[in-house]
Amino acid sequence: MTDNLPFSRRELLGTMGAGLLLPETAFAAPSKPRVGGRIRVASMSSSTADTLDPAKGALSTDYVRHYMFYNGLTELDRHLTPRPALADRIESKDQKLWHFRLRRGVTFHDGATLTAKDVVWSLLRHKDPATGSKLATIAEQFAEVKANGPHDVTIRLTGPNADLPTILAQSHFLILRAGQKEFRTANGTGPYRCAQFRPGVRTLARRNANYWKPGKPYLEEIELIGIPDEVSRVNALLSGDVHLINAINPRSTKRVLASRGHGLLETKSGLYTNLIMRQDGLPTGNPHFVAAMKYLIDRPLIKRALFRDYATIGNDHPIPPFHPYYRSDLPQTRLDLDKAKWHLQRAGLSGVRLPVYASPAAEGSVDMASILQEYGSRAGLNLAVNRVPGDGYWSTHWMRHPLSFGNTNPRPTADLIFSLFYKSDAAWNESGWKNPRFDRLLIEARGESDQARRKQLYGEMQGLVRNYCGVGIPVFISLIDGHDRRLKGLYPVPLGGFMGYQFAEHVWWEG
Repeated sequence: MTDNLPFSRRELLGTMGAGLLLPETAFAAPSKPRVGGRIRVASMSSSTADTLDPAKGALSTDYVRHYMFYNGLTELDRHLTPRPALADRIESKDQKLWHFRLRRGVTFHDGATLTAKDVVWSLLRHKDPATGSKLATIAEQFAEVKANGPHDVTIRLTGPNADLPTILAQSHFLILRAGQKEFRTANGTGPYRCAQFRPGVRTLARRNANYWKPGKPYLEEIELIGIPDEVSRVNALLSGDVHLINAINPRSTKRVLASRGHGLLETKSGLYTNLIMRQDGLPTGNPHFVAAMKYLIDRPLIKRALFRDYATIGNDHPIPPFHPYYRSDLPQTRLDLDKAKWHLQRAGLSGVRLPVYASPAAEGSVDMASILQEYGSRAGLNLAVNRVPGDGYWSTHWMRHPLSFGNTNPRPTADLIFSLFYKSDAAWNESGWKNPRFDRLLIEARGESDQARRKQLYGEMQGLVRNYCGVGIPVFISLIDGHDRRLKGLYPVPLGGFMGYQFAEHVWWEG
C-alpha cells in the first residue's frame, strides 16, 4: 500500500490535462508485446457470491474480473500515481470542486458511446443503500455529481480531498452504462468482453478488439478460476494447468523457484497482520500494558521465521517504510524484555493470565501469538493462546475480544487506511482508540494539496498511532505471485497481487 508519489497539484493536473499516460517504453521489457495466446489464472478465492457488479467486489477474484471488463475515470500506475483513463482532463482549484472531461470515442461492449450520463449514474449509485456498495462510506463525500454536457462531469465533495483521482481509480468506482442493474454478464469499456460468467466456477474473458487503447490488450482469452487451497494452487501452476497464481506462501517459494519454467513476483505491500489491544476495557486499555506488548514483539524473528524474509519490518503504525509519506525519524520499537517487564509491573499485571485469540484467517497470527506467549512468560505475563478456525473468524472473534489479531489489505492512500481503521468513529477502528488530535489531522491532511505539508501531517499521525494506539504491527507482508515464464510484462503494483489486480490489460504470452 503505497500512496501516490509526491507531486504538486499543478504537476498532477498538467499531466492529466495533457492526457498523457506513462509510456510503455519507460519500462522496457526484454521481449516485444504481441497479440495472441490464452492463459488460465487461479486466484486464492472464489465463491457463489462472485459478482460482475464493481460496487460489490469483495475478493481478489472480483477485482481482477472488474478490471478486465470496466475502466475508471482514472487509473493507477506502478507507483499508485493516478493517471487519466476515461477522463482525459481533470481540474480542481480547491480539491473540493472537480471538473472531468471525458475521453471521446470510447464505446461500451454493446456499442453504446460513453457519455457523462454513464459516469454520473455509476458514481451516484454508491450512495443508494439498495446498491450495497462496499465503498458507500467513501461515496458519502460525493455531495453532488452532475453532467455539464455530453463529455463533462462535475463532482462537488463535502470537503476538500486531494486524493479524489486516486479514489476514483479503485475497482469499485469503475464506470458502467447508465441504468445497468442486471449483472449476469458485463457491459463495460474495458480491455476484455465477458464470454462466460459462472459464480464460484469460472469467468471467461475474450479480447476486446475495439478497446480504446490502441494495440491493447494482448491476450486473446483469459480464464479466471479460484483455488482456495494454497498447495493445490501451487501444484496447478507447476503442472501447467494454470499459468498465473497469487497468494503463494513463503514456504512454497523454493518449490516454484526450483522449476526452470516458473518464476515469482514479489510485491512489497502494506499488508499486515496486527495485534489488537482493545482500549475500551481493562487490562488491554492500560497504556502500560500496550507498551509492554509492543516490547514483546520480536520483529526480525517474525520476518525471518514466519515469512522467510518476504516481509518488511513495521513500527506499530500502518504506513510502511517504502511509502512516500513514511516518517523515518520515529524510533524503531524493538524487543526489550526488561522494559516489557517494567511496564507490566506498572500495570499490575505480573503473573496475570490473559487469553489471546488467533486464527489462520489472520495470516501468521497463530505463530505470532506463540512467540508473544514465549516472550511474555519471560517477562511475567501468562498468555493463553486460543486458536480458532478461519471460518467465521471475522464475524465471531475479530474486534470482539480484549486481545486478538486483525489482517488488513493494502490501501492506495494514507487517508483511506487511516480513515477506515484509525479514525475515532470508523466502523473498523479495531482497538476502539479515540484521539481527537488524530481526527483533526486526518481532515486537514485530506484537503492539503502541498505535498511537504501533507507528509508532515501524516508523519504526526504515524507518531500518534505508534505511541498511543492499541495496535501492534510487527511487519508488512510481501505479496507473492507465481507465473509461467512464458507470460511476459509482469511487474509489482503495491495495491495487491496480480499487478494490483490489473495484469490482464498489460501482459502477453510468448510461447
